This record gives sequence, C-alpha cells and structure tokens, in this order.
Amino acid sequence: MRGRNWIKTLRQNEARQVRARIAELERNLTGASPLRGRQHREESGNELRNAKFRLERLEECIAAMR
Repeated sequence: MRGRNWIKTLRQNEARQVRARIAELERNLTGASPLRGRQHREESGNELRNAKFRLERLEECIAAMR
C-alpha cells in the first residue's frame, strides 16, 4: 500500500503542472492579440481563475500533509 509521501508527491507534481499552466495563461492574456477576440480572452480568464482555485486547494492539501 502506498503511503502519505506518495500522495504528497503526486499533489506536489500536480501543483507544479497547474503553476506552469497558470503562467502560460497569464502570458497568453497579457500578450493577447486583438485578432483572437473577446471570447478567447474570456475563456482564458475563466480557465485562469479555475487553475488558481485548484492551485490554492492543492497547496492546502500539501500543507495539511506536513
């Protein structure tokens, strides 16, 4: 059976991936071309908010495992 450290490692890896996605979304939003349109920016903004929320929950989970 896998232990606490295994789960913690999984959560830390997931948090790294979410941070990378957040950075990518922020770059896309700040450098967004007007040609892409408003809908694309709104979708990216929604995804960014969801990713930040997910990261916050992951960080809480990781902190609780210490």
